[in-house]
Amino acid sequence: MPAVATSHDAWRRRLFLPNYQVQEAARYARIAPQTVVHWQKGTAGPLAPRDRREALSYLQLIEVAVVAALRKYGVPLRRIRDARDYFARTLKSEHPFAEYRFKTDGHRLFIDFSEIVGSKRGKGTLLRPDQQGQLAWEAVIGRLKEFDYERRGIVIRWHVAGADSTVVIDPRISFGEPMVKGVPTWIIKGRWAAGEAPDEIAGDFGLGQMEVVDALSFEGIDDDQLRKWLH
Repeated sequence: MPAVATSHDAWRRRLFLPNYQVQEAARYARIAPQTVVHWQKGTAGPLAPRDRREALSYLQLIEVAVVAALRKYGVPLRRIRDARDYFARTLKSEHPFAEYRFKTDGHRLFIDFSEIVGSKRGKGTLLRPDQQGQLAWEAVIGRLKEFDYERRGIVIRWHVAGADSTVVIDPRISFGEPMVKGVPTWIIKGRWAAGEAPDEIAGDFGLGQMEVVDALSFEGIDDDQLRKWLH
């Protein structure tokens, strides 16, 4: 299991702190709040159980995001649940969907075998955690492009509005709030709501036009309004 709590970096301690409400996690992952609750309810769900009274930690948020992405790819929930069971039993991983790089062909789950053995041995071979660790040859497999990883470790950045958007969640910056270049998106929305022109907002924060547009779009500003400004 990748070490995430023993580093001297102070921000790593925040990975486990309850910081995201269920409604926030659902909005970021573009799923219903009831889905988040269902996934974290009891042992039958694809994620570890969580006390409904507690907010989600960063690692729990990322797990929700990864499972949501896998479901959008078409991976059956039972395969996701089987993968979690495999990691919990074999590698004692509490948050495998935040700690390992998953790939999918739209039906099955894979990870690089080298992530398990910790060396170049097995490079080009894939492991199927949804099939008790069965090995498979490298094929045309899609990776989850909206997640960036440490060299050997956790998801360190989530492109929360999609891989092409500049809005990200990074636990090292702005306490893990959605942001562009360190500026939380809610601050940009607040300036817009106060009647400030987008070019003024961009100038004040040293942002480009599209970065302001990405932030406002993420915060629910109507796309028609944004297009009028761009043109």
